[in-house]
Amino acid sequence: MKLSRRRFLLSATAVAGAMVVGWGALPARQRVRGKVPLPGSGGAVALNGWVAIAPDNSVTVAMARSEMGQGVHTALPMLLAEELDVPLAQVKLVQAPHDKIYGNVAILADSLPFHPDEDGRGKRLAGWLVSKLGRELGINMTGGSSSVKDLWLPMREAGATARALLIEAAAREWKVRSLECFTEDGHVAHPNGKRASYGSLVAAAAGMTPGEVRLKTVGQFRLIGTAVARRDSPSKSDGSAVFGLDVRPEGMLYAAVRMSPVIGGAVASADTQAVLKMPGVSRVVDFSAALAEKTGAGAGVAVVAAHYWQARQAAAALPVVWLEGVNGKLSSAEVFRQFARQLDDEDGHVYYTVGEVGDVAEAPGAVKTLKAEYRSPFLAHAAMEPLNCTAQVKDGKVRLWVSTQAPSLAIDAAAKAAGVSAADVTLEITMLGGGFGRRLETDFIAQAVAVAKECNGAPVQLIWSREDDTTHDVYRPAALARFNASLDAAGNIAAWDNQSVSASIGHQFFKRNLGLPGAGPDKTTAEGEFDMQYEIPNQRIRHIIADSAVPVGYFRSVGHSHNAFFKESFIDELAHAAGQSGASFRRGMLNRHPRHLAVLNAAVDKAGQPPAGRAHGVALHQSFGTIVAQVAEVSVVDKQIIVHRVVCAVDCGIAVNPGIISQQVESSVVFGLSAALGAEITIKDGKVEQANFHQYPVLRMDQAPKVETIIMLSAEPPEGMGEPAVPPVAPAVANAVFALTGQRLRSLPLRLA
Repeated sequence: MKLSRRRFLLSATAVAGAMVVGWGALPARQRVRGKVPLPGSGGAVALNGWVAIAPDNSVTVAMARSEMGQGVHTALPMLLAEELDVPLAQVKLVQAPHDKIYGNVAILADSLPFHPDEDGRGKRLAGWLVSKLGRELGINMTGGSSSVKDLWLPMREAGATARALLIEAAAREWKVRSLECFTEDGHVAHPNGKRASYGSLVAAAAGMTPGEVRLKTVGQFRLIGTAVARRDSPSKSDGSAVFGLDVRPEGMLYAAVRMSPVIGGAVASADTQAVLKMPGVSRVVDFSAALAEKTGAGAGVAVVAAHYWQARQAAAALPVVWLEGVNGKLSSAEVFRQFARQLDDEDGHVYYTVGEVGDVAEAPGAVKTLKAEYRSPFLAHAAMEPLNCTAQVKDGKVRLWVSTQAPSLAIDAAAKAAGVSAADVTLEITMLGGGFGRRLETDFIAQAVAVAKECNGAPVQLIWSREDDTTHDVYRPAALARFNASLDAAGNIAAWDNQSVSASIGHQFFKRNLGLPGAGPDKTTAEGEFDMQYEIPNQRIRHIIADSAVPVGYFRSVGHSHNAFFKESFIDELAHAAGQSGASFRRGMLNRHPRHLAVLNAAVDKAGQPPAGRAHGVALHQSFGTIVAQVAEVSVVDKQIIVHRVVCAVDCGIAVNPGIISQQVESSVVFGLSAALGAEITIKDGKVEQANFHQYPVLRMDQAPKVETIIMLSAEPPEGMGEPAVPPVAPAVANAVFALTGQRLRSLPLRLA
């Protein structure tokens, strides 16, 4: 491989960072002991920043990630409980305080644009530098399928450290060697028959220094690897779970919003007197100033009332004059015309190159050339729970109750909107009724705080309607991709050239939420294209970042969500041109990737042969460290695509909780099929045309296929699992449709002519 400009710059940055005032030589910031006391009850004593134990032997564990249906309230405490040797039922959770030890390091390290097969000094140095920076920043966020991956060591180390302290306390009390003691089910024991509960030892243990701290080996796990029932399921089933919309502080008011219908528009005027006499209405607040250049939502006003329906009715009736601004003629059609011009005129940033790629038809041995163009639309997140935030601004303090994926960013946004310091903001994170990346944003939080600031200390629950949510999202970027490849006489790919164009999520997100300028390459634009594991001797993958007036944001599986469709569909085109099945064609390019090959074979073998009238489509893709192969079983009736069955094999490293992994696969398949079969955001005259589910369909229960999950055995550290089963769905279905009909569908959503 050639040393690209990207690798040189990243390596140079890493070296420079290591030389700054000796910072790089300092030991990495530890992630076990916090500076902020861990909340506890019942006389609980904290042994570190993650675990506290009460005299009644109950164990409190800090929860540093948001539960949005992915099962972290079960999987993460399993890590600590395993090393602490306590039953999971004995563990209760408390929201982690605002402390750097809870920051997400893995999500930053995974953002580096290196190919998974690369293992050079530059990659290792850049990864070390970014991980070290992540520890220093301590930004707490839930996303990137990183929760278990990031906390795999810190939470286990916290449990093992606490266990060592308790053993030391028992050994001193019994006047025996600590190495002679052992633990089981929340007790320290000795072969001589002595036994003491953790609760009886914790006070003494808290003042000690632990002896040797050892993490368990994979063979010693008793809890990790078992399909423990979800801890959040009972409360979600009986209605006692608290989501953002369930918060009810005393004296709470409600707020409904009206936002500019044109992207980037502004409020010219609002006739507030027209609604102030309506039942329950107390005030109208223009929140535009609090959101300048910080939000995808744009300018607008909120109506505050005693009840939500009163607020919403008044907001709908409020006469507002809007300034359209420069985007009054913006359209999806023009976006794609711009994309095509850029692909015609620009080269873009080269994310990966190997061998020589000039004219693919001139590659050694090339006898046949194929070209194709693929496209995907903007997509909305469409979470079940619309955006909402409850805020109170009183006596120079801010209190938030909110469903957020990014507590650190939420606190900063609230502080700025209220004009106070971050230390004056307290945050209570509720359950999330879906996140998918949308709740990484802070626009709705800044709105709520700006409104609450005008309400004389009363808490205010600001709620977006479904229409607000759909028409003012930060959308999955639209994208256009072109492929040009050649085959040799044996049907192997001789050369592969891939160029794509889309907006950059990173550029917009960092400006909106961190106040940082967006510049340079963005891995998410080309992920799923440049990082494939197929062994092609000559390949080049480039991407062009397009300026976008349309706000774009992180979406479940991000760039992989559409780039996998492009790449895996074109692979299928080449397989057909080579006269091979999709599975056998892929196998021929995985000689040095045994894990990928094993996953592919497992899915194909499990799927078997399709029944009469149906066809199978195959896709193989790696994202967030996890390898996924899917086989979709599809039929077509009156031009309607019906997906009957999806077989999914995954290699995600150690399966912490196989039950949750299967659930995430099922969820991902449904999410991916919604995008593949019907979801599309279009823009006309600067306005989003879709407003609710009748125009933006998501998969219904009667459309959901049977999903069969195969979890590959592995002793590797766990990788991401919340998103990796999304990307292969669309290409697997599209490839099956081609096998049935001969029509190659190159645009999402999939529609037969």
